Order: sequence, then structure tokens, then C-alpha cells
Amino acid sequence: MSVSLYRKYRPSRFAGLIGQAHIATALTNTVRDERVGHAYLFSGPRGTGKTTTARILAMALNCLSIESTGEPCGECANCQAVLQGRFLDLFELDAASNNSVADIRDVVEGVNLGVSTMGRKKVYLIDEVHMLSTAASNALLKTLEEPPDHVVFILATTNPEKVLPTIRSRTQHFEFALLD
Repeated sequence: MSVSLYRKYRPSRFAGLIGQAHIATALTNTVRDERVGHAYLFSGPRGTGKTTTARILAMALNCLSIESTGEPCGECANCQAVLQGRFLDLFELDAASNNSVADIRDVVEGVNLGVSTMGRKKVYLIDEVHMLSTAASNALLKTLEEPPDHVVFILATTNPEKVLPTIRSRTQHFEFALLD
């Protein structure tokens, strides 16, 4: 199976993020100091590293040998599983094509289940979250209000103004910028 170039050369550490130093610093400090929020909103133009950063954060939150700087080791079983797309506690949903209440209901039902034997945090990455229907957004909102301690939501979007204000208010918002 061939791997696309952007996936093959995608950074696997916060330090590898180009042009997003402010976000990399904030997230490594968050992981290092164990002050992880329950929901993040990553917004910005296409190609600025939102999904890549979300995957690195998921790796850092579940790394078995986290570095003192907050960077994931990249070598442990959990890091390797995230890099290979087979980590059991990282759930990715593309809201552009899975935007119904039923799709979000599947997410909400899984939230209350515990983490796998290897995981520390269950991470839900919802890409293009602004594409969720109003009913699906409201279903997600209920879970964002009172998520279990072992769950972290990472919502990514190119249009943060289209995300319900009540959802935005329950997240830590990071704005990604184009490279200058």
C-alpha cells in the first residue's frame, strides 16, 4: 500500500510544526504540566497543520515515555500505533461526510466507555466540525458540557464562525496561520 507524500512527511512532534510555534509551545506546556483541557478547537486555512497537530496531541496524551518537555517520544507502542493509524483510543470523524445525528450519536455512545488497556486518554478528532448539521451539533454540545475525565475532543475547522457559539465557548481555541 502506498502512502501519500503529505502523510509520509507529516511531522510527528510539536517541534516539527512549521509556522505554528505559538500553538506548539502552548500544547507542549499543557502536556508537560498535565493541564489538559477537555476540548480544543483548531481553526485555520487548509494545509496549516490542524489535523497533524491533533494527531501529535493525541500521541502526547497517550505516550508511555513522554519527554520532560511535553513532546511524545515517538518510539513507544502507543506513539507508533498513532503514527500508523491503528491506535484504539484515537477516533477520527470527518464531519464533511459524516454530519448526521446518527454519526454523532455513535461518538457520544463511545465517550462513556473507558480507555483501552494501553491508553491514557480517549481522543476524538472531529475534522471539518462546522459541517455538522444543527441537530448533530446540539448532540455533540451535550457531551462537550460534561465529558468524562478520560476524554479529549479536538475539533478542527476551516470556518470557526460556522461552529455553534455554544460549542466554541466550551473549547480552547487555537488559530492556525498560513506560512509567511
